[in-house]
Amino acid sequence: MKFLVKVATVASLVAVSSFGSNLLEVYKSPTCGCCSRWEAVMQKDGFETIEYKVQNTVALKKKFNVPLELSSCHTAIISGYVVEGHVPAAEIKKLLEIKPEGVIGISAPGMPLESPGMEQGSEPDKYDIVLFKQDGTREIFATYIGSKKIQ
Repeated sequence: MKFLVKVATVASLVAVSSFGSNLLEVYKSPTCGCCSRWEAVMQKDGFETIEYKVQNTVALKKKFNVPLELSSCHTAIISGYVVEGHVPAAEIKKLLEIKPEGVIGISAPGMPLESPGMEQGSEPDKYDIVLFKQDGTREIFATYIGSKKIQ
């Protein structure tokens, strides 16, 4: 019996370590299609994903300290950081590279048209990727028009 427990423990550690810092835990409403499209874009850009379907996304955002005005349709966690909404993969990679201290996460507030997962062939929205911190401050991390980074 002890042998089986050890084998199971080693197997679970190998499974977790194979994801490393590329694992996005995605929390979304069971009925949200754009969340699934964003997740597919992230997978294409090299991230592994685990999807959790939740009924009360408002409570979840509160648990992860996402300010209401920065909220979107889905919330992801990667390496202890929150990724709220349709954030481009390049900005997640940048966040993981610089590892800023005192940061809760980054957000693409709302559901900007032509952002990753929101591609509909329409006029792209201009939107900011906002870095939000534990002390309540925020700063613009990047600016996009659709999928094109402009700042």
